[in-house]
Amino acid sequence: MVRAPSALFPDAATSNATSLHAADPQWQDDDQSQLRVLLLEDSPADVELITRALRQNGFSVLADVAQTPEEFLQRIGNSSYDMVLADYNLPQWRGMEALGLMREKGLDIPLILVTGSLGDVTAVECIKQGATDYVLKEGLARLSISVRRALEERRLRDEHRMAQQELAHKIEELARSNRDLEQFAYVASHDLQEPLRMVATYTQLLAEKYGGKLDEKAEKYIVYAVDGALRMQTLIRDLLEFSRIGRHGTELQTVDCKAIIEKVTRNLQAAIQESGAVICYDDLPTLLADESQLLQVFQNLIGNAIKFRGADPPVIRVRASRVAQEWQFTVSDNGIGISPENAETIFVIFKRLHTRAEYPGNGIGLSICKKIIEHHGGKIWVEPGRGQGSTFKFTLPFRERNGMQGQAHEENR
Repeated sequence: MVRAPSALFPDAATSNATSLHAADPQWQDDDQSQLRVLLLEDSPADVELITRALRQNGFSVLADVAQTPEEFLQRIGNSSYDMVLADYNLPQWRGMEALGLMREKGLDIPLILVTGSLGDVTAVECIKQGATDYVLKEGLARLSISVRRALEERRLRDEHRMAQQELAHKIEELARSNRDLEQFAYVASHDLQEPLRMVATYTQLLAEKYGGKLDEKAEKYIVYAVDGALRMQTLIRDLLEFSRIGRHGTELQTVDCKAIIEKVTRNLQAAIQESGAVICYDDLPTLLADESQLLQVFQNLIGNAIKFRGADPPVIRVRASRVAQEWQFTVSDNGIGISPENAETIFVIFKRLHTRAEYPGNGIGLSICKKIIEHHGGKIWVEPGRGQGSTFKFTLPFRERNGMQGQAHEENR
């Protein structure tokens, strides 16, 4: 059916008042199969030729006609269309201007130019501006092909948009679930501290008061209880520390990485002296980060390098380099190394590769490092090598504040 303003096309209302159905039965009396078209055309004869070309190629067409921008806006405001077929030159405007009006309304309707003549340069420019295709009126046999391709492209866009919306919804659900889990971990670890303190305190009092007064089995049980309570306290403290990371955002400030390493060296002085460790660092930048969290990352990585040392005294080197829009840090050592199969699992919370008898700790340090780095917008990984030392690398985004980013210091030892 072609519907046109009777004042513009006085004969259109009567001559085109019937549905334009194809002979193909799939289009017969099926509103869902109708192609709703808005024609921007000032010639009744061309309207008839265009709809006939579509009808002859299997479309059941329900068409409206508009000539002015006002009529066009009224039409798209009152009805939904599958396609806009526009003449390039109209008495009061150009058909391409319809694209801008549709974008202002947030509409994604394919527009095909159906025009008498269009130079190659103009045609290419129209495609660049967003027209789906162009068909010359002398070659209307190609119109149905262009329409089908435009409908398929729109279907694919709609599917892609729906998939993106679904993905965004899933990401939001996952983020909400993670927030709930972090909140639970925070509350649970916080509220468990006091009862665990009571358990640890009274088991220690039992050990002190009845030590040597009970049989060997009872004293062993008390030792197990004290040890278990103290270990649980440590685990809860670690879990609380882990859950606190990023709860109140990441406070970025200008951080001197050289000063951070010097502070780590002071904090680990006892372990460094005991092991004979040597810590070297090349030019290190001044950057924007959370100072206390970055200190925690370096202290965990350097502390692990000292703890998991080999027969030789530890030699730990810290480097930094600019890679595109990131700073990439490297912390390498000559320790016992990490096997390739454990390169991912070592960042899992409470994951240990050794017994407590071999190496103390709860297996949370690298998990904390990973969470801190990811909250800064970077990533962390290890390049393993059993018996050949380990190389940990992490990135931090390059950010600028008052020209402070990127300053570096000379190598220190």
